[in-house]
Amino acid sequence: MEEGVLDRGLRNTVDWRLIVLYLVITLFGWVNIYAAVQSAEPSSIFDLSCNCGKQAIWILGALVIAALTLFVINPYFWDTVCKPAYGIILVLLVMVIFMSNNVKGSHSWFELGPVKFQPAEVSKITTSLLLAWLMSRPNFRISNWRHALLAAAVVLVPMLVIIAESETGSALVYAGFIFVMYREGLSGWWLVMLGVAILLFVLTIRVGWWLALILLVILCVSYVLLYAGKSISLRHRRFIIRNAILGFAAGVTLILAADIFFNRVLKDYQRERIEVLLGMKEDLRGVGYNVHQSLIAIGSGGLLGKGYLQGTQTTFGFVPEQSTDFIFCTVGEEWGFVGSLLLIVMYGLLIFWIIQDSERARNASTRIYGYCVASCFFMHLAINIGMTLGLMPVIGIPLPLFSYGGSSLWAFTLLLFIFIALERQEKKYF
Repeated sequence: MEEGVLDRGLRNTVDWRLIVLYLVITLFGWVNIYAAVQSAEPSSIFDLSCNCGKQAIWILGALVIAALTLFVINPYFWDTVCKPAYGIILVLLVMVIFMSNNVKGSHSWFELGPVKFQPAEVSKITTSLLLAWLMSRPNFRISNWRHALLAAAVVLVPMLVIIAESETGSALVYAGFIFVMYREGLSGWWLVMLGVAILLFVLTIRVGWWLALILLVILCVSYVLLYAGKSISLRHRRFIIRNAILGFAAGVTLILAADIFFNRVLKDYQRERIEVLLGMKEDLRGVGYNVHQSLIAIGSGGLLGKGYLQGTQTTFGFVPEQSTDFIFCTVGEEWGFVGSLLLIVMYGLLIFWIIQDSERARNASTRIYGYCVASCFFMHLAINIGMTLGLMPVIGIPLPLFSYGGSSLWAFTLLLFIFIALERQEKKYF
């Protein structure tokens, strides 16, 4: 009888859809890592001298982490440790800048013998946990500017430290937390302003500050005219005019900062990647080489692909970093458009089901954390595939659960299974 209760409890409280998708994506990634690293004479997929063999070990470790998180660790433990864990990881983020070797312009890895550890991957978990704890407090209101600034600080502090590590890709993921705040009541105007800020930045570096300034004037005047014909109070009119003036001042500051940031802060290779992306420069032998070869690989796959282990671009290593940042081009070449679409659909379902479960959560902390998880997956997916297709600059970011790497796989496993465990805890008692 007790065994029956346990079986029924597991079946009804664990979202097995997420676990099945997790396993399918992870294993699909593993076989594609093998395809990306094998030579004309393939070695075993378990060969520990290759990334595919090492990934097998990371996958086994990830399964242990998943089981411990779901069945052993009390979900309330994460609320208890979120603040000290956030602080510890923040200290590690600072330490790694001074204690790590320069790897392709980045100082972001601790090296412990053959094992490497990247604190930025774990930082997404601690930031999500602390943000969920903070925003679920009974007196928290995102409309209160003090509360909003506190929530923004939780996100911006690790983001800025990661930027100092020259890990632009990892830092960009943190922009996705604005969707979490929007779900919890942040005004939609903040999303509009984020889009305008990106547009002004691009115009400033692509065309010039004068065109960005003209667009800013048009947007501010349009904002005022939007309310001009409406019957609103004098106080509201003053509020609109004040917002327009503040927006104009912020926009001018952004335009000036964009020029300084692009020309004086970014390193040469980072600046060149953006220039190639925006069509300001064509460099198929230099910074544009990776994307050019990636597009060739994906385009050559056609509708159904060349077949597993049959990709020439993949087999002969024309695309650098093909088992990590550019793993998606292996899918495009060997599995074709259908295989690529299937992978994107699986990610889409994973994100959709996380959001769906989050909306059903009774506990605000579980809901907010779930949206944090969905945002992290979405940002990684969008940036990585966009980078592979030449729609975004090459900034080095893994495809979640798919790319080679222990830090990334273990971090995303823990990120996801904490949510599954929190949701299971709710279903057990409600």
